[in-house]
Amino acid sequence: MKLNGKVALITGGTSGLGLATAKRFVEEGARVYITGRKQAQIDQAVKEIGGHVTGVQGDVSKLADLDRLYSIIREQVGHLDIIFANAGGGSFAPLGKITEEHYEGIFDSNVKGVIFTVQKALPLLTDGGSVVLNASITASTGPENFSIYSASKAAVRSFARTWSADLKGRKIRVNAISPGVVPTEAYTSLFGGDENAKRYTAEVTAAIPLGRVGEPDEIAKAVTFLASDDSSFITGIDLVVDGGMTQV
Repeated sequence: MKLNGKVALITGGTSGLGLATAKRFVEEGARVYITGRKQAQIDQAVKEIGGHVTGVQGDVSKLADLDRLYSIIREQVGHLDIIFANAGGGSFAPLGKITEEHYEGIFDSNVKGVIFTVQKALPLLTDGGSVVLNASITASTGPENFSIYSASKAAVRSFARTWSADLKGRKIRVNAISPGVVPTEAYTSLFGGDENAKRYTAEVTAAIPLGRVGEPDEIAKAVTFLASDDSSFITGIDLVVDGGMTQV
């Protein structure tokens, strides 16, 4: 029970990596709050996770929604020990066809949302707490037609460094995690359906030393490590979980 008695927040916890991490946190003894944009998905996720989990509808790019979220947490438990700033998304657009809408949609969720998720939580976050930011291997690989998403994740990676310095006086650790290819609902949607997603997966598997793509729970285990006291002497890092794809 690595997180026994801890209170954790996972943004974007209704599917994919967020949902897998919420399940893992609950199994490890945490009381978990998850967020999502759609109430029906929140209700389904809460049912699927079971245990000590509370769902709060909201959009992390909207500051009023974050204020409401933290008001609920303050009233119910009074503090937070762990934040997994996971909510975000992306879509393809080559240079020359990037629109203001494309840019703002990605940066609002992936950058603005992460900034204010963490900043607004500071009064609730316990000294010695742990913040984990969901970055991506795209922050350093430069995939085609994915520049805005990649730039947003490079910003997230930078936050882990600078915020670990900003919060060192409170012994709050801030780390990033950079998943590799891990098929989820969002992954399938990004590629426009199952067939395209499977085709891309088959193409990239040859570049992964372990010879396969990842599973959501494998990312969840890594997030749990960074959230727990097992990583008590680790801060400011980017933990790459990609089967060796960008390392070998």
